[in-house]
Amino acid sequence: MQIPFLRTLGLIFLLANFVPRIDAQIRPQWTTPLSPFQLADNLYYVGSKDLAAYLVTTPAGNILINANLPSSPSQIRASVEQLGFRWKDTKILLIGQAHYDHAGGSAEVLRETHAQLMVMEYDADVVQTGGLTDFLHASGSVPTYPPAHVDRVLHDGDTVTLGGTTLTAHRTAGHTRGCTTWTMHVHLPKEPAGTLRNAVIVGGYTLWSDFQLVDTPTHPASYPGIADDFRHTFAIYKALPVDVFLADHGEHFGLLEKFARMPREGDAVWVDPQGYRDVIEEGKHAFEKQLAEQQASKE
Repeated sequence: MQIPFLRTLGLIFLLANFVPRIDAQIRPQWTTPLSPFQLADNLYYVGSKDLAAYLVTTPAGNILINANLPSSPSQIRASVEQLGFRWKDTKILLIGQAHYDHAGGSAEVLRETHAQLMVMEYDADVVQTGGLTDFLHASGSVPTYPPAHVDRVLHDGDTVTLGGTTLTAHRTAGHTRGCTTWTMHVHLPKEPAGTLRNAVIVGGYTLWSDFQLVDTPTHPASYPGIADDFRHTFAIYKALPVDVFLADHGEHFGLLEKFARMPREGDAVWVDPQGYRDVIEEGKHAFEKQLAEQQASKE
């Protein structure tokens, strides 16, 4: 009798603690709806003005990438249904990272759709504990969220296939230990039949002031090998072939500015390999600057 009681008590404690912290950090554009739209033949944007979510449609059901905030599933569902698709046809849920603004709504999506949740190793445990095992949890900068059961733990290079569509998972760690960038081949509606583009959905590349990249006498590294993970991640980003550039946050790939250009430029607005390279190079420079500063303070 004690074990169920303790689990219930723990869940109550978890729910009581994550709500105010989330409310305190939510930005307006994270919850402001954006009209959903088609990116490619079977790829659609269904997120808000900044928190990105993507729907991949197939004859065997659909794949949702990112569940966003605990409050986001209703907005995502409305976008999916506005496009004419059934929410219940969501068969697989994927995420780009285990932070609350991308994975927080996972439990609700699973409850409503009965989809299978597939998450990269290292982030899988974080999702299943609702963020309690995130390496930044002790700092208070990453709020917790309702835990969600992971059906499949992914590894770098694994593929997810449904109805003839395949996505590849790339572990681009650093921002979270299992941060995942998704790639797939897509066809843009106005391009010649048979022309395929490389679509990249960046899982995350930024680091905050409380990321500790090296061990110092007063501050250990956020986790062992974090600096090497970031180096490896930027090497992966540099090597990926990219045509269609998408990401975890709209601000990272110029979502609103490109969305405004769509009526004039159509699908071509999302083909932005140079924008991708510029963003990744900027992220790499910020990482190297923070690393150098922390190494200098260690000496």
